[in-house]
Amino acid sequence: MMWKRLIRDLKRYFSYAKYSARSDLKSEVASSYLNWLWWILDPLMFMLVYTFIAVVVFKSQVRYFPIFVFIGLTFWNFFSKTVQGSVKLIRNNQNIVSKVYIPKFILVLERLFVNGFKMLISLLLVIVMMIIWKVPVTWRVIYMIPVIVILCLLTFGLSCIVTHFGVFVDDLYNVVQILLRLVFYLSGIFYSIENRLKDPLRTVMLSVNPVALLIQSGRQCLLYSMVPARKLLLLWGAASCLLVVIGFHVIYKYENSYVKIS
Repeated sequence: MMWKRLIRDLKRYFSYAKYSARSDLKSEVASSYLNWLWWILDPLMFMLVYTFIAVVVFKSQVRYFPIFVFIGLTFWNFFSKTVQGSVKLIRNNQNIVSKVYIPKFILVLERLFVNGFKMLISLLLVIVMMIIWKVPVTWRVIYMIPVIVILCLLTFGLSCIVTHFGVFVDDLYNVVQILLRLVFYLSGIFYSIENRLKDPLRTVMLSVNPVALLIQSGRQCLLYSMVPARKLLLLWGAASCLLVVIGFHVIYKYENSYVKIS
């Protein structure tokens, strides 16, 4: 029953999510002189700061370090901004939720589209940087497809879950913010988990932290012509699908109560 309803709602409201995302992107840069360039400048500035600290201060020997950091920031920004932005999604859209019926996961999908578009721009910049640094490209770049798919599923599933609980738990936004900050430092965004940690700690870190696994996998297939940890990717792919199912279930089950609480 849920799957039939899900397919019906996707067909009916997918266009809304798409056009709403486009509207949000336009309004986001409407009052800015640099417009969409901020979507590039934001991770680029962080990349320069982390590169300076790691290379100049800590003498990092990681190859292609600026691109290394930029890939990490690209994945992280997509994940963290979508999850954190979903906590108060129902409350922030109270006018829509209380007046017009719309499947609440569509609001999450719209956030995913907005941040996914920004990630796409950053990934295009990664390609430009790879050309400038003359990074050799092999067939292993094809692993980027499952990596991005798993990242999207993981982000969407977690976002749906925090969207649900964000309606009932007022302090959840602060809790998620703290947890994301912790995950940020444990995900190897500005350092190499491969070089810094030794087994079994490295394996444990990649096994329990999917963000670290996906960032490392993206770097391996793009920069270093390596095959990622396929078993771990498969494991987290299945876990991400499970999170998506749980997210759909809780939203469909309790969405009628969101109007009363929000």
